[in-house]
Amino acid sequence: MTSSSSPGPRLPALLLGLLVLLLGLCMLAGGGYLATLGGSWYYLISGAALGLAGILIIARRPSALWLFALVLLSTTAWALWEVGLDWWQLVPRVALICSIGIVLLLPWWRRPLARGQRGGSLALLASVAIAALVAILSQFDDPQATKGRLETARAAGPVNPAQVSGEDWIAYGGTNAGTHYSGLDQITPENIGSLKEVWRIRTGDLADANSPPEITNQNTPLKVNDSLYICTSHSRVKALVPETGETKWSFDPEISTMGAEDFSGWAHMTCRGLAYYDVAVQQGDASGGEETPAMLDQTDVTCPRRLYLPTADARLIALNADTGERCASFGDGGEVDLTRNIGDFAPGGYYSTSPPTVTRDLVILGGHVTDNASTDEPSGVIRAFDARSGELVWNWDSGNPERTEPLAEDEVYTRNSPNVWAPISVDESLGLVYLPMGNATPDQYGADRSENDERYSAGLVALDLSTGQIRWHYQFVHHDLWDMDTPAQPVLIDLATADGVRQAVIQPTKQGSLYVLDRSNGEPIVPIDEVPAPQGAIEGDWTAATQPRSRLNLLPPELTEASMWGATPLDQMMCRIQFNSLRYEGQYTPPSLEGSIVYPGNVGVFNWSGIAIDPERQAIFTSPNYLAFVSRLVDKRDLPADAVQAAGEQGLQLNQGAPYAVELGPLLSVLGLPCQAPSWGNVAGVDLSDSSVKWMHRNGTARDSAAIPMPLGVGVPALGGPITTAGGVSFLSGTLDQYLRAYDITTGEELWKSRLPAGGQATPMTFQGNDGRQYVVVTAGGHGTFGTRLGDYVIGYALEQ
Repeated sequence: MTSSSSPGPRLPALLLGLLVLLLGLCMLAGGGYLATLGGSWYYLISGAALGLAGILIIARRPSALWLFALVLLSTTAWALWEVGLDWWQLVPRVALICSIGIVLLLPWWRRPLARGQRGGSLALLASVAIAALVAILSQFDDPQATKGRLETARAAGPVNPAQVSGEDWIAYGGTNAGTHYSGLDQITPENIGSLKEVWRIRTGDLADANSPPEITNQNTPLKVNDSLYICTSHSRVKALVPETGETKWSFDPEISTMGAEDFSGWAHMTCRGLAYYDVAVQQGDASGGEETPAMLDQTDVTCPRRLYLPTADARLIALNADTGERCASFGDGGEVDLTRNIGDFAPGGYYSTSPPTVTRDLVILGGHVTDNASTDEPSGVIRAFDARSGELVWNWDSGNPERTEPLAEDEVYTRNSPNVWAPISVDESLGLVYLPMGNATPDQYGADRSENDERYSAGLVALDLSTGQIRWHYQFVHHDLWDMDTPAQPVLIDLATADGVRQAVIQPTKQGSLYVLDRSNGEPIVPIDEVPAPQGAIEGDWTAATQPRSRLNLLPPELTEASMWGATPLDQMMCRIQFNSLRYEGQYTPPSLEGSIVYPGNVGVFNWSGIAIDPERQAIFTSPNYLAFVSRLVDKRDLPADAVQAAGEQGLQLNQGAPYAVELGPLLSVLGLPCQAPSWGNVAGVDLSDSSVKWMHRNGTARDSAAIPMPLGVGVPALGGPITTAGGVSFLSGTLDQYLRAYDITTGEELWKSRLPAGGQATPMTFQGNDGRQYVVVTAGGHGTFGTRLGDYVIGYALEQ
């Protein structure tokens, strides 16, 4: 028989004691350093107590149980004081210590320590029970969630048909108003359970060894002309039978590497969508007059319905929507060279990632410009081409805003002027085109920006549709040093207010504000406050004293040390050390040499995925993201001569021509998890009648991003837009986990989801087929830098017949 002093029981106590001792020593060392930075003393004190408890466990002293019980009880109390009953924030604070406490209560460890004394065991049992009770109570409510309801209808009258997609989906945002709203109502909360996949295709466009890191398939298909039109990352086009997914025709522009050895130098390889134009539709000419059948020449008749494809090698191609052949009358053999008058740039450094906008016989588009490569990048010029001939009608260059007539062949648009890379919206009745403006590069250093750069960047510009002349503009970030360029399509809605119906444009932004302006003159409808901003830019630069903040916003609370998170107390402690080592004074903390936290980060609360608006309910359905980033300026004199520009938009960005490079990346723990506590991604319903968030809750799971594929509902970021429908059902597919989800727009309840074979970083769309069924279609192609599985899928869903 083995006695209590024999080697058998000693080994478990020794191993557990060493574990507790090691945990204590790590917390003691890290906690001491954290305390010197002005952080919490909890880790220092608890680390010392745990270290002593480990020694007592090894020595098999009964006092080990008492001391460990005290550590667990005080940890639980401290956690409740810091974060309340927030389960996901309680986990790193309490879970590991509570688990060790449970192990200590098991007979193999408790009996040698207790030595017949029950007091320590009871104390530990009580502390474990209290921690467990707190964990149970935290399951009944989410303190981050907002619970409420959106009303069924609030519109003051008939909904403007220009803001509603019908049986077809004719433009990227459903219509040129960009509402992402369909008037179809066949799919409802009551029958959504019978929504099934009815077809699936693969495009064959997959990443290879020469693909850039941010190869993405963000395509929103069009449904028009009795066809479903899609484009792929490498600018290929397919026309499908809408009800079956069967291919009608395909087109490959065979994009060029533009002199490079391969495509690896591209920051992006993206096609978000196509644009459609029907010559015979009575749309009016560029001056607003009505066209007649007599205006259609013979060339138009041979290519009467057209698709416009922007390619990754900077071309604009017009295709016959019926056959997939080039429209020979457009430009030079069916295409326009978008590098004309642009000047030099690195391959992949300039092209249109977003679809053009077609209106009044014009094709209007801007372009992507690589961020933070140099101070001598291509112009951000916006150009309007004749939809039939491809002739340039007007151009608007923010660096030379008065000159809208086409340039001579040997002239070059203003280098490095702010660009428009997001989709563009149009109000045909007002004759205005709305441009969500980017920034002059580099993003984090602005000492050398021009007066026009300062005036037009990071804002919304309204141009006269006929002439390209500016009618009004409004800036959302003054002297932007955080890459808060305007990322999403402006949304046009006739807004019911106390003063009657207002013609509104709503602009989602990275910084979390939803700016609501009168779209005829740019005056704020929802008040915009100029709030004080942190000061102290890098030497030679400057910061704006205030920044505009809309009273309609989905801003998260500012970060604190208590906001830091982790999977265990140790990586949470390391995140706290990071937080206290970096500069952070709230939103708009200037970039710095020591590194500054940017929160919301430059991925944005809203990005290109934007928002969906139900004009009948006067409500927004959206998916705000909350991720902190770090920007660290690097003096060029401290860089090695062979420093290399990082691929993509994270890592070292050289900013050639500027005195500082910049290192960019998310604020992550040593385990690669976000340092700030979840939720990192929500869904929300906003009532436009009073600018209030009626409901908001976590969205998505860690199933496809965690080391262990568990569907933990932490709330994950979404990069892919929402749509909503007259049936009261909204759809979203962009989350880090691979699902298409449906929600009740009234309450935000998740009604249905379908597993996707790859990341769904695209915006779904919906249409009515010839069989009378309402279909929902989504692209599942993944996203390189977002980290989701890459693929080449397009999937259609419909209710069971």
